[in-house]
Amino acid sequence: MADPLKIDSHVHIYETREIGRAEKTGYEVWEYGELAGVRASTLDGTVDELLESMVSAGISRAVIVNLYTTAEIRSQAIATLEPGLTASRREKAIADIEARMADEMRQFNLWACGVGRQHPELAIFIATDPLLAPDEAGAILVSELHESHGAHGVKLHGPAQGCMMSDRRLWATYRTCEERGLPIIAHAGPDQQGIGYSDPPAFVDMLRDFPRLKVVVAHLGGASWRQTLEVAEAFPNAYFDCCEIIDWTGSPNGPSEMELARLIRDIGTHRVMMGSDYPWYDLDNTVDRVMELPLLSKEEKERILGANAQSILGL
Repeated sequence: MADPLKIDSHVHIYETREIGRAEKTGYEVWEYGELAGVRASTLDGTVDELLESMVSAGISRAVIVNLYTTAEIRSQAIATLEPGLTASRREKAIADIEARMADEMRQFNLWACGVGRQHPELAIFIATDPLLAPDEAGAILVSELHESHGAHGVKLHGPAQGCMMSDRRLWATYRTCEERGLPIIAHAGPDQQGIGYSDPPAFVDMLRDFPRLKVVVAHLGGASWRQTLEVAEAFPNAYFDCCEIIDWTGSPNGPSEMELARLIRDIGTHRVMMGSDYPWYDLDNTVDRVMELPLLSKEEKERILGANAQSILGL
């Protein structure tokens, strides 16, 4: 019998080992609480490492979720401004910072799309942001990168970007994605400020107002997983990946393996995809974790490994 189709629906890549290592070092997985034995990847997130890992794990395609961490980059840049600037000069300096960031985000997306053209087994989901590309500017960015550079969808990360999923400056982007059949993959889970940028209920407005838009609520809601089923039951255009949360089963704020399997079953196994969150976790280990889940049938788990992503994301 042939091996099942395997698609990793949630992967990050970086231009160099140094950039990837810095990103991993600066990102703390805090929301699940302490858990011994979590198998973290030793890889740094380069394209070559990813391609080697895909071959080793038998994964035929991977979805690159391009993330531009707007809130952190902006705050760091503002912190370097000269003290004592007048209000007008400070406002102008911040506007210049944001214009530079918008160009950086665009160039980052163009680099990722270039990787996708070079390696068609990698599907690129571009970064956008309501501060840097608000309203029609966001729609234009998505349209251009889809038409001319082969973008497959959009990636959002509320806590890292400092934006709500219900930010109306994203509505034109959502509308364009809906019209073009481009899915959105968005980080889900609590934020350290307790604002609720990406808790599952934060997705309600976008799911309601754009019923034909496919929205992937990543990590099955992360440490806010207990809120996920209600959203899934209310909105059939909500889909999910099990990346990261599957590595934190048994943690203080995560589900047990049985609770995770039951959540997937209650949502509908056809709506959940495998994702590794590479380079934080290894592709082969993620495949093993999915296949070890209780309750689900072998056929259901094999669909989670790849066939679901092929259908949901149009790969």
